[in-house]
Amino acid sequence: MKTFITFFIMLAGIGALAQKSPSENEMSAYLMVFHKDDTHSLHMALSRDGYTFTALNDGKPVIAGDTIAEQKGIRDPHIFRGPDGAFYLAMTDLHIFARREGLRDTEWERDGSLYGWGNNRGLVLMKSYDLINWKRTNLHMDKLSDEYKEIGCAWAPETIYDESKCKLMIYYTMRFGNGQNRLYYFYINNDYDTMETTPELLFEYPKRGIAAIDGDITKTGDMYRLIYVSHDGQAGLKQAVSHKINGGFVYQPEWVDPEPKACEAPNVWKRIGENKWVLMYDCYGIAKHNFGFVETSDFVNFTPLGHFNEGPMKSTNFTSPKHGAVVHLTAEEADLLEKHWNNK
Repeated sequence: MKTFITFFIMLAGIGALAQKSPSENEMSAYLMVFHKDDTHSLHMALSRDGYTFTALNDGKPVIAGDTIAEQKGIRDPHIFRGPDGAFYLAMTDLHIFARREGLRDTEWERDGSLYGWGNNRGLVLMKSYDLINWKRTNLHMDKLSDEYKEIGCAWAPETIYDESKCKLMIYYTMRFGNGQNRLYYFYINNDYDTMETTPELLFEYPKRGIAAIDGDITKTGDMYRLIYVSHDGQAGLKQAVSHKINGGFVYQPEWVDPEPKACEAPNVWKRIGENKWVLMYDCYGIAKHNFGFVETSDFVNFTPLGHFNEGPMKSTNFTSPKHGAVVHLTAEEADLLEKHWNNK
């Protein structure tokens, strides 16, 4: 039985678009990806200044979850630009309202008492050079070996490049059965369709039985900073640091977010041309879901920027985004993407 199912959409000659990733001084726009609970699909929003974001396709999905995911819905999209200039999109294959939508007869794929809330077994991986035409792979984590048949979840995958190994690395949340959520990683080939290593532990919370989920790694200088969700009481964001990309992360007890309610899904992105990083996160504990933001220059002091449309960060034509990520674009890339969706 094949572990991977690959779907390929490509225009003639698209391979010629491959190039090295542009440098920061060539960037002038920001692309945000996110999902929404009412669509379980991929959404995109564009910003020219890093403060005001406008959703493409008039706020409708740019890729429907039921066309790419085996559970007919995606969550937790993350986008990364590799050293080859390609964009790597990783998502959770999961629909949390599938029974309500008539997509299955049970609340979850498997018994929740055995495998936990939101149990799933797969990831959706996609690669593109133009953000329009995509190669897709459905990754079945439960088919790696007998051990992995009993995983309870494979959530919130993110991609990063390990410079020491010259390899793409995917890290994500996983648990076995209904056990403790931990962060794991594996290396994947350049085509983004075949795992080259089996998963290994990246980080676990130092207190027994406490979940650590939704990891996001940023390199600053010679340090790797892992910001993740701690469920040590109310869910919120903490940080761990390491000199290695794939382990050795040292726990720091301080909370990073300023939120009075639960939040998750951290994503760090740099302001172009500035010594400032924005930490964006999903405020799911408030009545109407929204993104929250803090800004930092040293990853020690974090200045609150509030939520979308409650401070300097604005969303012009969309509300209630979930679990987002941001990547830099050149002006040409932003223009082409905007033109494509304006002509739909």
